[in-house]
Amino acid sequence: MEKIQEELINLYELACKIRENAYAPYSKFRVGAVLKTKSGKIYTASNVENASFSLTACAERIAIFKAVNEGEREFNIIAICGDKEVFPCGACLQVMNEFSPEIKILLKINDKLKIFELKELLPYGFKKDFFL
Repeated sequence: MEKIQEELINLYELACKIRENAYAPYSKFRVGAVLKTKSGKIYTASNVENASFSLTACAERIAIFKAVNEGEREFNIIAICGDKEVFPCGACLQVMNEFSPEIKILLKINDKLKIFELKELLPYGFKKDFFL
């Protein structure tokens, strides 16, 4: 159990470090994300804003898209660190749902690391079988 706790702390701390790479000149709200795949690979990302806000990309989606472009499709956990407490937006939750409905989401809430299941944050996400 102690090894798992240490790994979670390390993932979250890496997300906080990666947050420093964010490009957030408009909102000044930086977010870092660290995605761990079922194969054990790690993908990192930070948010990238744009003057046309709809073109802004969240750290969570960038990390997932990097992994997908490397051939990964199954994810264990994503650690997210913002300048303040932050939850993933609906678009990020839906992208997580597309690939790994069982993914765990690691956040710091009230100064404590907490793991959420995706279904807690997105109970009625779109599913692939809706379209089949």
